[in-house]
Amino acid sequence: MRYIGGKSLLLENINNVITSEIPKVSSVVDLFAGSGIVSNSFKSNGYRTISNDFLYFSYVMSRASIGLNRKPSFKKLGIADPVRHLNALTLADTSFEIDQCFIYNNYSPVGDCERMYFQPENAMKIDIIRLTIEKWHTEELISEDEYFYLLSALINAVPFISNITGVYAAYLKFWDERTYKTLELTEPVITSNGKKNECYNSDFTKLLSKKCDLLYADPPYNSREYLPNYHILETIARYDYPEIHGVTGMRNYDDQKSVFCKKGTVASAFETMIRDCQSKYILISYNNEALLSTEALSDICRRYTIGDSFKLFEFSYRRYKNKIPNNTAGLKEQLYLLRRH
Repeated sequence: MRYIGGKSLLLENINNVITSEIPKVSSVVDLFAGSGIVSNSFKSNGYRTISNDFLYFSYVMSRASIGLNRKPSFKKLGIADPVRHLNALTLADTSFEIDQCFIYNNYSPVGDCERMYFQPENAMKIDIIRLTIEKWHTEELISEDEYFYLLSALINAVPFISNITGVYAAYLKFWDERTYKTLELTEPVITSNGKKNECYNSDFTKLLSKKCDLLYADPPYNSREYLPNYHILETIARYDYPEIHGVTGMRNYDDQKSVFCKKGTVASAFETMIRDCQSKYILISYNNEALLSTEALSDICRRYTIGDSFKLFEFSYRRYKNKIPNNTAGLKEQLYLLRRH
């Protein structure tokens, strides 16, 4: 999944800093997990991993990939291949009414709706699959692990047939080639690290009391809020029939705005995180053109660092545009490392 601020290009740097500077780390809290790419890297490297994100769809993805060490059995459901079964479903195979199909009625051009996020057939499939998963869960035919495994499969499949450039803040005014493909769920890849990993869907302050070796924090860098860019994935994950508005059918997100996205609160947000953290070490991903300056964030880090353990690592930022890598002059990805306890 294409994700704003994704750290796929920084994984090697993150791993190198940890293994060279704090090699005895065995447990990590990923405070702003997002797409889960860093949490999954931590897990695959053998760390006991605690993943958190305030967005529910992000939690759903992590709950499957981080929270599970093996594929669920689906014994109670009595369907040998639930993913294949869901892929084959049509509205006629279910007892659902078309009025229940929120995505079909609000994000595809049917009836009075003009939004072009999905071809009607794919929008209907999203609804049928999502409603079926919820029905199985309500009827206790699937466990919590099985529920999130299937929800994750759906969330990960949606971007491949979405009529967008990468995020859901707007839809294309013409049908992209990918939208003509049929929505198809695939089995989530589950790896085991033999550890009791945990996943949370909480405000970042709720996880600061976790006593791990390392807290990794990748907060928003600028004023761009995440939920407006992924509002449809959030609605599919929650399937809560929200009130929506505007050209894009935006759900309300007033209670999900980040203090890291506002100039007036970003400094105090960092101070709260660093001051109240109960993990031994903190590693922060940021960049030198973000809302809070390098000097200001460095000062906060030094204020709460034990001894002279604070270190700042900088890496040239590689921006990918049309699959052609290029370096953006002056822009640096940063890793702030400090010891708290």
